[in-house]
Amino acid sequence: MIHWDAHTCLPQHPAASFEPVARLHAAGVHYTSLNVGADMNPLSQVMSVIAGYRATIAAQPERYVLASTVDDVLRAAREGKMALTFDLEGSMPLLDQPDMVALYAQLGVRQIHFAYNRNNSVAGGCHDEPRGLTPLGRRMVQAVNDAGIIMDCSHTGGLSSLEIMEVSSKPVVFSHANPYALAQHGRNITDEQIRACAATGGVVCVSGLSWFLGTTAPSAADVARHAAYLAGVAGIEHVGIGTDICFSEPGLDDTPPGEFDPSYWWPASAGYSNDAPPTFVAPDMWRTLASELRNVGMTDAEAALVMGGNMLRVAQQTWHG
Repeated sequence: MIHWDAHTCLPQHPAASFEPVARLHAAGVHYTSLNVGADMNPLSQVMSVIAGYRATIAAQPERYVLASTVDDVLRAAREGKMALTFDLEGSMPLLDQPDMVALYAQLGVRQIHFAYNRNNSVAGGCHDEPRGLTPLGRRMVQAVNDAGIIMDCSHTGGLSSLEIMEVSSKPVVFSHANPYALAQHGRNITDEQIRACAATGGVVCVSGLSWFLGTTAPSAADVARHAAYLAGVAGIEHVGIGTDICFSEPGLDDTPPGEFDPSYWWPASAGYSNDAPPTFVAPDMWRTLASELRNVGMTDAEAALVMGGNMLRVAQQTWHG
């Protein structure tokens, strides 16, 4: 049984420690997608992070595998190693060039969404004026499908996400988003979006971030509660886990260079506050998650789908090889 964490964040710095990845692995996780950049990160920073992460993975072949295929993930699990790939949060690092998508795939990116909270030239963000997918955005969806990258709609505005799901020829996921019905935050998604995702064959992965779970001290029980709601709306085959843990490292500054305004990306009007930062589930949540999923009525087989089987299926249908 593969345990699949669809999205985690190390510091956006080439020297970031992989100790948090080791903690996830020790807790039973076999695979995670590491974020390597978002719309607020200039290309120079994104490429520096990718280079640094790749070097760290290559330097520890006994512990980590940069996966290209599902077979790589399965082989890493058999050998007691942690499989990793990368994801992009937003299309701005693509520089409005669909050809950039395939290049990122060669570098290890296997998942991408198009807008980080705010509108851009490709799609609308969840904390901006409602807007659909642009003509360039439609070409980008095709490029993502062609490159064997999982199409993600986290952080994306409702209208754009629905249009992406209409256009995509492959399953679409929300790698870290929770049901709005349980926690009324603009980053969460409606039942309409949940059902549309399932209609593509995709998966909605529960985030372990406090704001999106509607609690101040998130736990495995909270994750299980949101997973059970998703299963009720869309079916057990369309639920996954993307803990969205943002690990920090003392002394390592990963602030985007240049004119960076946090209040633009995380607006106070949407409920963000520097005085009340979010908290996250601990990596050890994975040790008790199966039990908590059983507590909300799932069988062992259903819990296995939520904890990794469903996302493994999407990767098999999407990744090349």
